[in-house]
Amino acid sequence: MNEEISKRRTFAIVSHPDAGKTTITEKFLWYGNVIREAGHVRAKSNRSYTVSDWMKIEQQRGISVSSSVLNFPFEGCMFNLVDTPGHQDFCEDTYRALTAVDAALVLIDSVNGVEKQTIRLMNVCRMRHTPIITFINKMDLDGRHVLDLLDEIENVLKIKVAPFTLPIGVGKLFKGVYCIADNTFHTFNKEEGEQQLIQMTGPDDPRLVEMCGENWVEQFKEEYEMVTGAMDPFDHEKFLKGEMCPVFFGSAVNNFGVRQLLNAFAQLAPPPMIRDTDKRPVDPGEDAFSAFVFKIQANMDPKHRDRTAFLRICSGSFTRGEKVFHVRTGREIRLAAPTAFLAKDKEVIDNAWAGDIVGINDPGLFRIGDTLTDGEKMSYTGIPDFAPEHFARVTLLNPLKSKQMAKGLAELSEEGATQLYEPMKSAIPVIGVVGELQFDVLKFRLQSEYGADVSLDRVPAHGIRWVSGPEKDVNKFAEEYAMDCMLDKERNLVCLFPNEYRLNQAIKNYENLTFAETSQG
Repeated sequence: MNEEISKRRTFAIVSHPDAGKTTITEKFLWYGNVIREAGHVRAKSNRSYTVSDWMKIEQQRGISVSSSVLNFPFEGCMFNLVDTPGHQDFCEDTYRALTAVDAALVLIDSVNGVEKQTIRLMNVCRMRHTPIITFINKMDLDGRHVLDLLDEIENVLKIKVAPFTLPIGVGKLFKGVYCIADNTFHTFNKEEGEQQLIQMTGPDDPRLVEMCGENWVEQFKEEYEMVTGAMDPFDHEKFLKGEMCPVFFGSAVNNFGVRQLLNAFAQLAPPPMIRDTDKRPVDPGEDAFSAFVFKIQANMDPKHRDRTAFLRICSGSFTRGEKVFHVRTGREIRLAAPTAFLAKDKEVIDNAWAGDIVGINDPGLFRIGDTLTDGEKMSYTGIPDFAPEHFARVTLLNPLKSKQMAKGLAELSEEGATQLYEPMKSAIPVIGVVGELQFDVLKFRLQSEYGADVSLDRVPAHGIRWVSGPEKDVNKFAEEYAMDCMLDKERNLVCLFPNEYRLNQAIKNYENLTFAETSQG
């Protein structure tokens, strides 16, 4: 593996929305010297919202609704951070983002512990054997007991823990964290804003009592003995398999423990890893370029009505202006202006290597999951497909804006923000989403980005099925179930069953047909 590729660290942040993800992302960027202070991009001090939440609806509601890509250097490494939405309604975008990274940061609130959304996202990481580093945040608040938190991580998230640091004190009496590996104590003083790194002889060093008080040190020593005596020592091989996670403690809002966390990613997280295709495994050190599209985003710059495809480079490198092979269409295309990102702010780059995430202009050619190569006909696998759980009819409130609505629905569908269906017995389009809050986002974006004001009328549904089989049987089924049948963007037949009885009846009466829960193409 060449030197440039070995420097790449590509990871995502996995957390519940209230665990402090926005704050820790800003601190990462501050350490990477790409922002001057939290929430402000360098030379753009009039922006007071977080750099990763660039959509208007994100700024208004204070939530992330789309994955953002943030590139920054640190300690000789180039970090590609995918900042994922923490809200459960945006799991589809988050799950796809997790396919593009080599590691993940699991962020846990010391007060609330492991939360529901973190469990769901961790399940995806476990399926992909993604290496995990855990940061327990908000130690300056009165939170849960340290050993209880560690025990919950092991039992609920089903991963062995290996604490690298341990806190001394908690809440207003939080004194700092002790590093187990090198016996250093990192002091915390919120009032004075001072932090010191003091070398200790070990957990029995009398200076700890002087600085922290006897009661807190006694509790710390009990935790230290439990961690070092009863828990398995850190095993890097288990970490790389996603079976063990290093654990760090700190307070992101006070910029405490964040640098140690970044150091851990630089030292422990893997460089780009081997990835599977439908033909063979691909090593990142191969000379031949290959990449896949994991995200498409329209209107990052509304003034230019742009559309960007996000590529995860999996092998080799490329130079600006080079031609690559688009496997699905069999076309050769030129990557004229590849860009690196700081959320929606982008900079044209001349070179990129395996592990990098770059954006390319999309004239409507790309789809999520597309593979680009130097010419080899192969496709990367493992890009998840999702069946919507909620449906609505889209009614245009201003008939003069029909073209704008059609364009908006088509582009948002290609982004993966929604799935678009054409009913067989109605001219009113139907959309499907994984989470209900996506309806609000879709309606907002149609109005703000395309000028199409719409109403969304919910469609009650038990479940959606993609119907395939002998043409004669498919046609007979479509005729009998015409009121429930639709076509997806690939013109595949889809049936939106209103209840379980209708679904079971169809399966019983049409034994030659397949009723798939996700799209097959």
